Amino acid sequence: MQIREITVGFVSTCCYLLSQENASECIVIDPGASPDRIRKAADGKRISAILLTHGHFDHIGAVSSLAEGGVPILIHALDAPMLTDPSLNASLSLLNRPVSVSPATDLLRDGDRRTLAGLSVEVLHTPGHTPGSVCYLIENELFTGDTLFEHGWGRTDLPGGSETDLYASLRRVMPLARTMPFHPGHNT
Repeated sequence: MQIREITVGFVSTCCYLLSQENASECIVIDPGASPDRIRKAADGKRISAILLTHGHFDHIGAVSSLAEGGVPILIHALDAPMLTDPSLNASLSLLNRPVSVSPATDLLRDGDRRTLAGLSVEVLHTPGHTPGSVCYLIENELFTGDTLFEHGWGRTDLPGGSETDLYASLRRVMPLARTMPFHPGHNT
């Protein structure tokens, strides 16, 4: 699997583009901003799906632009309302301007498995940062969003956050992160 990481937006969100070797399509995880940069990073590959680890504004900002033409938008069912509600996605409270993007086309649940762009994707529901936060296990690589960072974890003081849930999610994810490469939602 090829993994291309680009940092987007003013809070330096990690956006990932994943594809099979020599494939003509890719998937994008957490396109927080800069749709033109993301398209350029796709290097001519067709974006076949957008995976969201959660619904905060800094992870969804480029969704509508990249989803033009019917690209599926996948997010956990509990975070789906955040895509269209600026008060839930924290854009009103943290940006002072509303961010609203296209609604989800596919609602995910814990344990769901999909094959997207030829890649095997497993959904791990890891609530705490948001009610519907997820990690994606893709070809023995773990994409953790804001559940787990290199030196910490996501905040729980935004709407829907839960410290209790996050600690339970960390207990679930930490053993995986010790045995395989993981890719967080932010590098800081």
